Amino acid sequence: MTVVIEYPEWDDAVAGLVRKIERLDISFMGRTDDSTVNIGIFDIYYIENVERKMFLYTKEQVYRLDGSMPELEKGIAETSLVRISRTCIMNTDHLREIRQIRNSHLEAVMDNDEKLIVSRKYLPDIKKMFKKGRV
Repeated sequence: MTVVIEYPEWDDAVAGLVRKIERLDISFMGRTDDSTVNIGIFDIYYIENVERKMFLYTKEQVYRLDGSMPELEKGIAETSLVRISRTCIMNTDHLREIRQIRNSHLEAVMDNDEKLIVSRKYLPDIKKMFKKGRV
């Protein structure tokens, strides 16, 4: 596929758009018991670290990922993926809402009705994405 961008001059907005388009090609190799699958960034709902094991969740499937949270974070800059807790990275492309629940905790509701807990520590990162128009 070819993407053509016509703009009167090259500026930060155009450069940001080009970077965002390039990031759409990011994918991850997810494993199940009997196969390995290439998973595009838009298909990811969230990635979670459970007992030192990484899992990638799509709408209908859970895959095992190799690597660690810090390694993963290095490759997702300027994408729709954002860290929401020490153990979870969420895809804001599938975020429906963030709401406050009991005891001042925050909850992200995904478009498949999955609910994730958002740590207040990572809330500024999510707000930055809203301000930049990525959500």
